[in-house]
Amino acid sequence: MEIVTTPKNILVAPLNWGLGHATRCIPIIKALQENNYIPIIASDGIALDLLKKEFPYLKTLELPSYQIEYAKNGRNFKWKLLKNCPKIIEAIWEEKKTVNKWIKKHKIDGIISDNRLGVISKKVPSVFVTHQLNVLTGTTTWITSVLHQNIIQKYEECWVPDLEGENNLTGKLGHLENANFKIRHIGPLSRMHKKETPIIYDLMVVLSGPEPQRGLLEDKLRIELQKYNGKVVFVKGIIEKEQIKEQIGTITYYNFMNSRQLEQTFNESDKILCRSGYTTIMDLVKLEKKAFFIPTPGQYEQNYLAKKIKREAIAPYTTQDEFTIENLNEIENYNGFTSIKEHVDWNDLFGVFKNVKKKKNE
Repeated sequence: MEIVTTPKNILVAPLNWGLGHATRCIPIIKALQENNYIPIIASDGIALDLLKKEFPYLKTLELPSYQIEYAKNGRNFKWKLLKNCPKIIEAIWEEKKTVNKWIKKHKIDGIISDNRLGVISKKVPSVFVTHQLNVLTGTTTWITSVLHQNIIQKYEECWVPDLEGENNLTGKLGHLENANFKIRHIGPLSRMHKKETPIIYDLMVVLSGPEPQRGLLEDKLRIELQKYNGKVVFVKGIIEKEQIKEQIGTITYYNFMNSRQLEQTFNESDKILCRSGYTTIMDLVKLEKKAFFIPTPGQYEQNYLAKKIKREAIAPYTTQDEFTIENLNEIENYNGFTSIKEHVDWNDLFGVFKNVKKKKNE
């Protein structure tokens, strides 16, 4: 006699901080579907808007916004975050209460939180996804890292989208020597696939991240690109209801692209100019591309990754203030990204959600 099991509902909740957390959840959501789970998506802002466009047929829920803002001056980034801490803490408490209500209302059997600190419940298995086991904040790194690790240890497992050994992408960000919680390095996550296709664009510009820094870099690049001798496609990273395409000389501007179009355009582009966000780096690894990085001012993590990648002769970088179009000539002196062949055993990973009954008295 064949036993028919009802697919389990798994809440997938990425942080709305730029688009990186949302986009790296796309392969997780697809893997859940392929392994007979039903994903329910929860986020806010542009992260939620993006995932709605990618999965219009899935249930989506809105969480309280952390209201993360960047300072205009990168040196004030940390202090701007500290100033916003009361709002962030309030949002975390609110989302924790909201998620616990959703467990029963939407019959949720498990949780995958990508850096949303309040998306957790004792009622169901909860997994935390992050590439930052250590949170770099300059002189306060030890405090922020300990606080973050104390939060992570409340989850059943922590999934780190990187390799475990020495040949890894995150360095000290994603590796701890003596962790007191379960860490699983699951390999880089990317929604992209490398294709053999003719090169159409000499340069692809991809922007993302919170304002005002996203807009400040767009304004600067619009001016600098007027001096660029080549064909350019420029993706602003602004998620809106309709896609807008604008042609100015040899530059084609898009407000956003869906995953399929973005993948095709990446493959059709010779070089990439972008932030040094970790999700973008994982995409470039999958696509085996050459790139130039402009880290977000004041964001220690992006500066660390850009320096690490330059030190390993993979790609150059410079600061937002110092960037000029001539800097792109440096790309030829670097090796570019090479693919990492890593198979994710999703069935094994999702084992955390199997044969676990929700607690009735929680």
